[in-house]
Amino acid sequence: MAFTTVTYEVADHVATITLNRPEAMNSFNEAMLNEFSEIWARVREDDDVHVVLLRAAGDRAFSSGADVKQGFERPDNVWSEEDPGDRLSPKLNRVWKPVVCCVHGIAAGGAFYWINESDIVIASDDATFFDPHVSYGLTAALEPIGLARRIPVGEVMRIALLGLDERMSARRAHEIGLVSEVLPREELWARGEELARIIAAKPPAAVQGTVRAVWESLDSTRTEALRSGMLYTHIGNPIGTAQVDRSAVPTRKWTLR
Repeated sequence: MAFTTVTYEVADHVATITLNRPEAMNSFNEAMLNEFSEIWARVREDDDVHVVLLRAAGDRAFSSGADVKQGFERPDNVWSEEDPGDRLSPKLNRVWKPVVCCVHGIAAGGAFYWINESDIVIASDDATFFDPHVSYGLTAALEPIGLARRIPVGEVMRIALLGLDERMSARRAHEIGLVSEVLPREELWARGEELARIIAAKPPAAVQGTVRAVWESLDSTRTEALRSGMLYTHIGNPIGTAQVDRSAVPTRKWTLR
């Protein structure tokens, strides 16, 4: 399948997805929704892919959310309508391969479908985060609900209720844990690639089992999550450890964050 709204390439076990509608601030339309359905299926089924690196082309935005000019297809029956995030979000598509997300410029509204379900999010110092829904008279529900799994509820409500009147800076996003690192714009993609390749070099069974255990725990009580997590170690550890000769693992030069 030839993609028209994104670029997709795999090298050294890293699948790099680049949102590629810079003329529309990388907003998503029906074509992008369909292409992400195909992409997540491809990532899920291709064992050569260990990690996903998600980024965006252009200077102005990571993504401004839904394309309000083109929109996307909706059924006449409101009860048949589905959340567009069902096609955009990796975890909703059962992708347990970690996603490293590089955010620059504007990240607004539907951009949180990707950010909320990424495993590591880093940002350039020019990144800003906001949700314009309420300013346009629209209920902000889906993106804030996902965001509430990542940051304090008070911060979520501030983003959701202030709408277009306030943007969260990269610095503040780092302070509250939405992003784990802030860099100069020119260093963003290289750092994302570095993180992705470090993870991709590790045994994929152990990595994917870890991602799945942690994300699925968010829908469980603490006790249920710990019991399920124990089962995952029984499933994943024999497979993961078989991929590694523990005595041959070198002592690495580590970095302090």
